[in-house]
Amino acid sequence: MKTAIWIGLGILVVVALVFAGLAAGWAVWGRRLWAAGPPGYATGRNLRLSDQYCGVRGYGRARGMMGRRTGMPEECAAWGDEAPGYQRSTFPTDLTIEDAHEAVEAYLEAQGIAHLEVAEVMEFERNFYAVAQEPDTGIGAMELLVDRETGSVGPEMGPNMMWNTRYGMHRRGGMTGRARQETTISPDEAVEIAQRWLDGNRPGLAAEEHADPFYGYYTIHTLEDGHIEGMLSVHGTTGQVWYHTWHGSFIQMIEGSEHH
Repeated sequence: MKTAIWIGLGILVVVALVFAGLAAGWAVWGRRLWAAGPPGYATGRNLRLSDQYCGVRGYGRARGMMGRRTGMPEECAAWGDEAPGYQRSTFPTDLTIEDAHEAVEAYLEAQGIAHLEVAEVMEFERNFYAVAQEPDTGIGAMELLVDRETGSVGPEMGPNMMWNTRYGMHRRGGMTGRARQETTISPDEAVEIAQRWLDGNRPGLAAEEHADPFYGYYTIHTLEDGHIEGMLSVHGTTGQVWYHTWHGSFIQMIEGSEHH
């Protein structure tokens, strides 16, 4: 009887040690995974920035452009101590929309894509939003967010990352390579799709008549009583709609070189 008890205790000890080892290994592996960042993004540690900017620094798990201030889930911000692809500036904490415009221009230069032009900057309650556009084609290259407190700039989540066939996570041919604007839906059809979605999901809002083209999708301003309320995106082949929920209330916008 005593022998059986001792054997049982021994088995329990071995099982406990095995589970403890697995937990420790998982913790180490998980930390390395988060520190590496999402696939398709360089660490940014080798960027050469102008003296005005202090380099690529991270967002903690409890704050930042993809954290609580934007209403995104906390895990969206958990990319480790240094978030790849994001550039922190030395602008004062009370950023103006003109400051955001300059921060985006500096970001494009630091990323080696200064040939892109800033088509528009919008100020929202939770962040600044900007569109970088190809000047030769007029097609939107990427959508960017600027943190209202730090002036840090980085790629917007959502369609900009997931649907962008040239500059997004699933781009073809690299950021400077050749890629087709893979769309079978016309701009007018995208507006119609957007309006049908709004009628069914956000009654009282209207889709602006103009759809901004990007590689693989469109982004369209949404209106309330004739004034900009926010925006949504429409996939260029499937017609899927993705409403941008992370901006907060719209405040103002500038287009092109208005800030000058």
